[in-house]
Amino acid sequence: MCLQLVNTLRVLISNHHRDTHHVLIGRFMSFKDLGVNAALIKALHTAGIEKPFPIQKATLPDAIAGKDILGRGQTGSGKTLAFGLALISRLAGKTAAPMRPLALILSPTRELAMQISDVIAPLSRSVNLNSQVVAGGLSYSKQIQALKRGVPIVVATPGRLIDLIQKKHIKLDDISITVLDEADQMADMGFLPDVKRILDLTKPGGQRMLFSATLDKDVDSLVKKYLRNPVTHSLANEKSTATNMTHHVLVMDQAHKDLITSQIAARKGKSIFFVRTKHGADKLAKKMNQAGVAVGALHGGKTQSQRSRVLEAFKSGKTSALVATDVAARGIHVDDVSLVVHVDAPENHKDYLHRAGRTARAGAVGTVVTLATHKQRRGVHGLTARAGVKLTESNVKPLDSTLVRITGALEPSGIPIEEASPGRGESSDKSQGRRGSRSKGGGRRKKSRPRPNERRKRPR
Repeated sequence: MCLQLVNTLRVLISNHHRDTHHVLIGRFMSFKDLGVNAALIKALHTAGIEKPFPIQKATLPDAIAGKDILGRGQTGSGKTLAFGLALISRLAGKTAAPMRPLALILSPTRELAMQISDVIAPLSRSVNLNSQVVAGGLSYSKQIQALKRGVPIVVATPGRLIDLIQKKHIKLDDISITVLDEADQMADMGFLPDVKRILDLTKPGGQRMLFSATLDKDVDSLVKKYLRNPVTHSLANEKSTATNMTHHVLVMDQAHKDLITSQIAARKGKSIFFVRTKHGADKLAKKMNQAGVAVGALHGGKTQSQRSRVLEAFKSGKTSALVATDVAARGIHVDDVSLVVHVDAPENHKDYLHRAGRTARAGAVGTVVTLATHKQRRGVHGLTARAGVKLTESNVKPLDSTLVRITGALEPSGIPIEEASPGRGESSDKSQGRRGSRSKGGGRRKKSRPRPNERRKRPR
């Protein structure tokens, strides 16, 4: 065992700004070797998780030991389990006082917070720990009630957490472990002032783990101020997520763009189509549904329950494609998305990388495609060059051999599909989304709801 540990974890001091370490990852470590306790290993086995991912191999020994962590793992690398297992292992056997949690996980969006909770909750229950999501768009009273009962682990978005702090529903004095997940996205969304305020309220000397795909000026300022001698983990002998992606720009006539987009959406497998505006997302989803492709739209104009239903339909395969805006898509974490399409090119190279990160997750391969007219192609090349992406350019026409080879495009059925999830016109979302509501069909028949006295006249 000792020899294995020596061969698998070789620590090199290399950063001249901070006392950090880069870990070279070995290939033969188990969760037991990494220090995960037996109850958690059993829960992982039940969930079908037998072997740790590279970021988990790298991070867990130091994280369980209580060291500050700077994780550079890409989206889809398994980092939720990396910090989750460490956090739960360190808290096992502890209890939280009312309104005084022991650990905090900060996330940029409620969708991501909910998905982190989906991973953390069953594992924490295996060692008798409870967790609670604290985020906008979810029941305020339920969050307060849970905090009053006392929960050791809180998964939160900055805005809702600040609100609860101001109203004295939660105190952070006992927080000994803080995780910042997707810190670069929190910076991009303007949350850094709230994040700094939250960190200032946590227990002095507590453990802090920060995960970020990029380390720009804003994120680096967090690292320098709030992390003490952090251990930086690099996946030195593993292929990065980028090597599992191929990037293409498909150049076409503007008149063909809508048809080509629908043909790509009709492919087999999960696809995400990115647009810049809410209106654009609804408009494109409607066109695809009319062409016979089951599609959902995800954007900030929808209520939380609507967004959850759209995302669940996509995950379960009821819809094969998702049309999303950048902000809404920051919470999309679905492992089997094989194609990302930039219908509208992103505004900057960082957004390009965040969009692209929705595919090639968890070691899978993926394709990233940008649709461009002949006038737009030069701008796309400039954008991807700043992102450090090697791009292949192809001229395509509707359903030609090049389009089919790159995207798997198919001819849509042409049979219109009613929108599978509630649209923006559903004003009574809260009343319709609960158990016991009349419709179980996801909103397909709500447009033709009978009048109050109509049911009495029916012979059946």
